[in-house]
Amino acid sequence: MTLKKKEYDADEEAIFDEAIIYKRGDYWHFRMWLAKERKYARLSLKTRSKSTAIDRAKQRFYELMAQQLAGKSYFSKNAKDGVEEYLGQRQKDVDAGIIVKGRYGTIKTHLGHWLDFIGRDTKLKELERTDCENYFHERTKTKRGLAISQTTVLNEQSTINAMMSWLYKNKETYIEAFDFKKLPRIDRGDDANRRASFTDDEILDIQRVLEGGLVEARKQIDDEDGLTRYIVGHYLLLSIETGLRRGEQLQLRWRDITWLDRNIGGIDRSLVKITVRGETSKVRKTRTFAIEDREYFDGLFKLLQPRYIKVHKGERDAPVFAETLIFSVDGKSPITVRSIDYHFRKALEQANIRNVEKRDLVPYSFRHYFITKKVNSGLLPQQVAEMCGTSTAQIDRTYYHTTEERMITNALAGYIYKDGLLIPKQSA
Repeated sequence: MTLKKKEYDADEEAIFDEAIIYKRGDYWHFRMWLAKERKYARLSLKTRSKSTAIDRAKQRFYELMAQQLAGKSYFSKNAKDGVEEYLGQRQKDVDAGIIVKGRYGTIKTHLGHWLDFIGRDTKLKELERTDCENYFHERTKTKRGLAISQTTVLNEQSTINAMMSWLYKNKETYIEAFDFKKLPRIDRGDDANRRASFTDDEILDIQRVLEGGLVEARKQIDDEDGLTRYIVGHYLLLSIETGLRRGEQLQLRWRDITWLDRNIGGIDRSLVKITVRGETSKVRKTRTFAIEDREYFDGLFKLLQPRYIKVHKGERDAPVFAETLIFSVDGKSPITVRSIDYHFRKALEQANIRNVEKRDLVPYSFRHYFITKKVNSGLLPQQVAEMCGTSTAQIDRTYYHTTEERMITNALAGYIYKDGLLIPKQSA
């Protein structure tokens, strides 16, 4: 359709007599009437240069004409709509048992951050491959005192491009993925092949801080903030003791644990048997293992059980306490990831843990510590794998050849102590 307007201001110029560029503020914009859709296509050319604007406008003109001739529509769903459609598809994966609910929650969180960056009203078909090249820079800005690790951002970028691939296949976008900036490899020196973890002394300091926090939170337990801090504190302490993945731990219900009293070596010990249900496990396989309860499960149970009964007394539809979530204020919704991350960072700060960002320490690092301790205790890879719900190959590759204790054990294999000396067995 030929433009009706024949005279143009200094900040306007026709493109092939069917479109126009115009200046708004310091930047040039493009406008073209789409007869089939009976709407104007409007977009920013993202340049202050008129000559560059003309070149980009001509390119846009050809693209729009080709799309119109191919029967493609220009006006599309926005970013928010795209995320909702993709999450709907992933929810079907949860229902079919393809992914666990915890993984779905992680995907939803990742895409929420992307929406904050790209803008919820941004049109999907206006997205370009370079639109997220500064994603890492924006995401790693410190907000609310929470620092974002490079590993976290890399995981988010992977989720974003998985969604973009799905949208592209469903003809909702013209690009299949974003070209994120290639990030420098994280150099951890001697720990290059080792998962981020803590030392024994650091764990003792963190436990001391968290246990002190429980005492303070207990004083304000009738306040929702105090109750939340109390539950999150137990969550972090039990992350150290159980090595559970976040999704597995947050979906634990009271029916999934059983107290076991045992006399071991003449000493009475209180153990807790934990059942990780297959539908909440990353590997879709139910596993059961026991840990020694340091009154963490017991203390949380003694607080939450009478509170729950009191609040729901007389309610017909209230589920029995055994069916409620362990790490939850109301028994229905788990504590938030934001709360976990905030109190984790705060505990590390109070425990004077150094180089947190450089070492890429996150709540998941408690799982790495747990596995490393089991490896160094002398358990076989298969035993550790069964307890932690992962493959023997993963345990062997990631932990058995990279811990200092194991390296020393391997180096000294075949030696014994005799008369205060370390000598080969053959010479003994």
